[in-house]
Amino acid sequence: MCGRGNPRIWAVLAIALFCRVAGAQRLSDLTTPTPLPPGSTLVIGFLGFYERWDDPHRGVRQLVLRLRQRPGVYAESFSNHRRSVALSLIRRALDTNRNGRLDPEEKARARIILFGQSWGGAAAIATARDLERLGIPVLLTAQVDSVGMSDKMVPANVHAAVNFYQHDPLTIQGRSEIRADDPTRTVILGNFRSTYIFRSVDERDASWARRSLGGGHIKMELDPATWRRVEQFISDAITRR
Repeated sequence: MCGRGNPRIWAVLAIALFCRVAGAQRLSDLTTPTPLPPGSTLVIGFLGFYERWDDPHRGVRQLVLRLRQRPGVYAESFSNHRRSVALSLIRRALDTNRNGRLDPEEKARARIILFGQSWGGAAAIATARDLERLGIPVLLTAQVDSVGMSDKMVPANVHAAVNFYQHDPLTIQGRSEIRADDPTRTVILGNFRSTYIFRSVDERDASWARRSLGGGHIKMELDPATWRRVEQFISDAITRR
């Protein structure tokens, strides 16, 4: 059996499961006021794999903390396995009259941005689809080396979308192209490729396993240049009315 012959695999899975349960995120962990002040923008970032939602070493979390310094911007990071908590936050944030349901006017005033890395990129698109079913628009989705089964097509409730990826050998390779369900409603801002074959990044914040086994996928997550570009697209979406 796999478990008898590969104890290390089961040990890794057990640790990942423990971290997921022990670090389960709740609404009480969030700082965003509900409902949001009028005219505010809510930015939600999803981390990859089984990473803790508040891990300060992760690019998603670091960008969220920087965005919180901007007036009128509220930002939260989530595990990609806790999308239900993110959706609960969005519902509460938009319910300005506190009647427990979202009226058409409340939905129309929504200013939401979704982004994520690896599995988190796929979670951002899945959350955008959840919001589409609710009739809630999204200003921007941004995917960083996105990994998933249904993360290629961007739903029509998203105004603009951008994608960053790498396809270096011997590593997890992100989604190379995103497309719009409805090109008349969604602008694809670009599919931007990076490579780390002849380029290094600062990996001091990464564990030995991530440095040794992660390859270009991990290097892109640690690349400050990538996150500066993501931040710029988010900034543009925030200021665009």
